[in-house]
Amino acid sequence: MKRKRVFSVLMALAILLMSITGCSSKDVVSQGVTDTTIKVGNVAATSGAFATVGVPFNAGIQAYFKQVNDAGGIDGRKIEFVHYDDEFDPVKGKAFTEQLINDDKIFAIVGHFGTPTIGATLDLLKETGIPTVYFAAGISDLYNEDASTVEKGQGLFPVQPIYVTEGRLIVARAIEEHDAKKIGVIYTNDDAGKDLLSGVENQVEKLGGDFKVVKEQINPGAADVSSAVLKMKNENVDIIVAASIQATFPTIVKELINKGVDKPVFTTYSNADATTISNFTTDYVNASNKFPIYTNAWVDLSDEEEVQAFVNGMTEFGEPDYAGNAFAMAGWIAGHFMVEGLKRTSGETLNWENFIKAMEKEEFKIPMGGTVNFADYQRLGTQSMSLLKISDDGSTWENAKPIEDLNDILDRVEGK
Repeated sequence: MKRKRVFSVLMALAILLMSITGCSSKDVVSQGVTDTTIKVGNVAATSGAFATVGVPFNAGIQAYFKQVNDAGGIDGRKIEFVHYDDEFDPVKGKAFTEQLINDDKIFAIVGHFGTPTIGATLDLLKETGIPTVYFAAGISDLYNEDASTVEKGQGLFPVQPIYVTEGRLIVARAIEEHDAKKIGVIYTNDDAGKDLLSGVENQVEKLGGDFKVVKEQINPGAADVSSAVLKMKNENVDIIVAASIQATFPTIVKELINKGVDKPVFTTYSNADATTISNFTTDYVNASNKFPIYTNAWVDLSDEEEVQAFVNGMTEFGEPDYAGNAFAMAGWIAGHFMVEGLKRTSGETLNWENFIKAMEKEEFKIPMGGTVNFADYQRLGTQSMSLLKISDDGSTWENAKPIEDLNDILDRVEGK
């Protein structure tokens, strides 16, 4: 409450000052903006279990900003990037987010990272109205068809797919690829796992007929998932959805191999990285019960020109070791969206109101991906994804299907 009162007082003073000087809110720059700099920042896990995601993700953001800064910046302003490591802890994440807004006085958040911290700070972001560009997670609370006011989340701009939508897409792909009817779901008891399950159940309900969901819950980061795997085996499901993110997904795959289960596995785009699957590559290569493992991806690695632009950018302006890293790609895309929003505000006073309106002006093309549109107060993330499959040697993800819209896939499978 104290933070809210302080913010309200500051807003009241700003409004009073504008009335005295005859300025409108569109004519006053927002915090974090000077004649020569634009200060932005994020909170991300760059140590601990999720450092393999957070470190390359931030490296991608910083490489994109350095490329822009070295070319002269935005209207002569260089982008400054402030970062705090929350170790994937929502308490730390919320405290650091408050610090970015209230103490560092950043203009915008870019690449808000991780389901726990995002969930813990959404009310804060709406309360302050700070623009937040790109969320490195797909929790259902980000899905919004009416962000018509700041209080309703007008300043929030999700780009990645929302987990609920992805769960629906997984069902459609499972039917198309394996004619699945009985769908097993091993899901973690967190937002990511439960939202993916919700999407699976939502789509199965829409399809009706003989489709069935068999589900079993596990704890995030669980070391023993044998009970859940045995349930999938005993129920003889057609496919298994590993509804979990990086820390738990390898454990599920290893236990499926250990228990002799050979059903196809589908998982979330959050696991679409070679670093994640390296945790079970040896087990997979040596398995006698080899089974296909799929994930979704909202970036298109077949777009050679845009992929090469990313590789060149990471090599020249960032960390060359991350030039093939999917999480660095995500960070690169986050940086791109922030910069494009700033460019769209060019010629106008750089403040939150003008920036938000600029983001809503027209559709964005996602580098190495499809499109996303924030017009008409939509905050849906992208709904177009491709299908990837683990290579036979278990070392990498390979393209299996191109980027397609969920509705196009459903049109093909609803008659099955």
